[in-house]
Amino acid sequence: MCGRTALATDPTVLAERFGVTIREEYTPRYNIAPGDGLLAVRNDQPTCTEELTWGFLPEWAEDSGQGPTPINARCEGVDESNLFADAFASRRCLLLADGFYEWAGPAGRKQPYRIERVDGAPYAYAGLWSRWTGDGAERWTCTILTTEANGTVGEIHDRMPVMLEPGAEPTWLDGADSDAWRSVFDPYPDDLLRAYPVSSRVNDSTNDGPGVTEEVGSQSGLEDFGA
Repeated sequence: MCGRTALATDPTVLAERFGVTIREEYTPRYNIAPGDGLLAVRNDQPTCTEELTWGFLPEWAEDSGQGPTPINARCEGVDESNLFADAFASRRCLLLADGFYEWAGPAGRKQPYRIERVDGAPYAYAGLWSRWTGDGAERWTCTILTTEANGTVGEIHDRMPVMLEPGAEPTWLDGADSDAWRSVFDPYPDDLLRAYPVSSRVNDSTNDGPGVTEEVGSQSGLEDFGA
């Protein structure tokens, strides 16, 4: 599961890291929620970024306002899914990020955690994208693939997004076949990630500033819940 993510890295760093032109409208975001835009590199336009709405609307949907718009797709069986098989075969993307959030603890008092690379560097999720048209409208959407959690994330949640190591990014975008694409689905290496508690202010996606990324004592974060 990945229900909240972030990307606040300087655009010049992103451009150099991913070898792409960053869209002029790019705005740093510390607390991105479903329905918001994610910065993406699509396999059909690998030299530039676009913004895709987080929540997958399949191209064959009759109505954009009905049916599920999943924010995650389990990597297991994605190539056989009625919802995602076509996108897996032809519409893959990198979804750029520099951290994500998960919650752990008893219902009603869950502690949020931020998970990021230990060096703070940006990375890419394996994503799928879709272009829906109908009633004179057009929607570009995406979903983040998930896999089993590694040891770092597993202390908080049993699933994690498919985070791509740099060498796996071209394989996901341009690999020759489904075996190559599936080869990127292993959990991210434990020693490259860290998880730390943050304030429950992150629970409200309108709190979108650098303060939501600051580490707190776990008890402080719980006391902040609902504040």
